[in-house]
Amino acid sequence: MLPEVLTVRLLVLSVVVLLAFVLLLPTVRGAVQQRAEIDRLQAELAAHESARTELENELGRWDDRSYVVEQARTRLNYVMPGDTVWRVIDAHEVVDDDAPAESDAPTEPVRPGGPAGAPWYQGMWESMQVTDAHATMVGGDEVDGADVEPDGGDGGE
Repeated sequence: MLPEVLTVRLLVLSVVVLLAFVLLLPTVRGAVQQRAEIDRLQAELAAHESARTELENELGRWDDRSYVVEQARTRLNYVMPGDTVWRVIDAHEVVDDDAPAESDAPTEPVRPGGPAGAPWYQGMWESMQVTDAHATMVGGDEVDGADVEPDGGDGGE
């Protein structure tokens, strides 16, 4: 009789352990997922705090007048009074000869021939067309895939 009692007790104990496992498994899984989410959010928070610190440092730099002057010079191409400004127009076509080439002769700037009293945007558009035509004649490079018609329309409404 001893083996039957042991078997019934073992069966009851195994059912209780299985029931505890089934009830605790979702709780443990949720705790593990929440811990992973907390770790991810802490890493994201640390990255945001570091970005905030960098932005605060940059904001602090704008209080320094020399930094503002440097940014105006580099970003906006401003110059201080008394500075000599050198600008390279076309670095690829520099002639090494002492005599200037015929194409280097000064030319009059091409001005758009718009009617007097025309709106500003019409003058700007004509200026862009003249500049584009001049760049095409000088460089020979044309933009592929440009579907702009000569009358200024783009073919669509």
